[in-house]
Amino acid sequence: MKKTLFDKIWDAHVVESIPAGPDILYIDKHLIHEVTSPQAFNELKERGISILRPKQIVATADHNTPTENQHLPIKDLLSRNQLKQLTKNCEDNNITLYGLGHPYNGIVHVMAPELGITQPGMTLVCGDSHTSTHGAFGTIAFGIGTSQVAQVFASQCLLVDKPKKLRVNVNGELRYGVLPKDVILYIISQLGTNSGTGYFCEYAGNVFEDMSMEGRMTVCNMSIEMGARGGLIAPDEVTFNYLEGKEFAPKGEDFEMMKIYWKTLKTEEGAKFDQEYFFDASDIEPMITYGTNPGMGIKLSDPIPKNTGKSDEKALEYMGFKEGESLIDKPINYIFIGSCTNSRIEDFRTAASYIKGKQKAANVNALIVPGSRQVAEQIKAEGLQLIFEEAGFSLRQPGCSACLAMNDDKIPAGEYCVSTSNRNFEGRQGQGSRTLLASPLTAAATAIAGKITNFTQNLN
Repeated sequence: MKKTLFDKIWDAHVVESIPAGPDILYIDKHLIHEVTSPQAFNELKERGISILRPKQIVATADHNTPTENQHLPIKDLLSRNQLKQLTKNCEDNNITLYGLGHPYNGIVHVMAPELGITQPGMTLVCGDSHTSTHGAFGTIAFGIGTSQVAQVFASQCLLVDKPKKLRVNVNGELRYGVLPKDVILYIISQLGTNSGTGYFCEYAGNVFEDMSMEGRMTVCNMSIEMGARGGLIAPDEVTFNYLEGKEFAPKGEDFEMMKIYWKTLKTEEGAKFDQEYFFDASDIEPMITYGTNPGMGIKLSDPIPKNTGKSDEKALEYMGFKEGESLIDKPINYIFIGSCTNSRIEDFRTAASYIKGKQKAANVNALIVPGSRQVAEQIKAEGLQLIFEEAGFSLRQPGCSACLAMNDDKIPAGEYCVSTSNRNFEGRQGQGSRTLLASPLTAAATAIAGKITNFTQNLN
């Protein structure tokens, strides 16, 4: 039987299949952070169980970290205690930790790929839903709950049902100004937030093949927003070129040997999927959300849909929008470029190229938050910091920041924020805040105009 990419990786990691039940799946890499790991550490300690393979675990501090004055003690007591507990747990269990101040510190789904920790053919988990990001490397990566974190700590395995297989194909030529974020927002708007439930999604077609690794990570990151267990893209020369020379990637002959294996990680012709969708790239335009879930997205040039049902009515009431309304020229006082979706160097290059020589509107608070210390250093080295600062943008230190209200970077109640993050739920960026998801280019253009604008006419 012909195998999909997903089947090849999954089947190679099954320790045992339980008849009419779940599989025992071996996990190659386990990423942890300060929010979902303390309870798992405590569970093992209470049961007298040691961590089986600490060398397969990498920890970082990201969710609760401040993005200003990281050299000073953290003001928030809960955040300070969680980071302190992470440090102690890692020290007690001989786990590598890239905490605040470390050159490798950053958002877990940014720093692991850029260090070469994430590699094709792996199984990788983290107590965080957007672990699907790592699927961009041809990796089975998915988020797990705290009890499962403890399970991996104790056994380096998971008891898990094998998901069904879904493939999304996008072929053709993208319009000018359309970024990977627009591609995934378009897919979710067309398929809905429950379309991937029970599935692992493979992305195929020339649009994904032509994307950079940063773009592929953006797409896989938001697989979870259409309900999928995760997303993945077959590794190719783009993947190999990205990985070569990375800190923890294989070196020299070892790298060449791994490439031979990695090149086999692709879906075979004739392999069957449980569900499959096809899209034409030319139908995709810059996107923006108007509601309170990522599926409520429209092209910038389109009005908000009419007659969408009770749940959408509630969402529109929360957002202060009306059916049939255009979002063009809607005043916006906050923009955020960051998060595990869009805080890599490519995102900031794109934003800076639009911003250069311009000034942000006086009414806008514009947050620029790199996803890691390494990205922050690249921003400086490439002169992007000067572009942002001269335009009046606030460049912060790395962290999850305004993606979610677990740190100081919150959006005030009632305010709109055009955000490059992945979720626009009620209060996600702060109690009463109203989030519109978009690409870094759309966010940058909004900051300059002080309102949502159809910026494509200004591109050249």
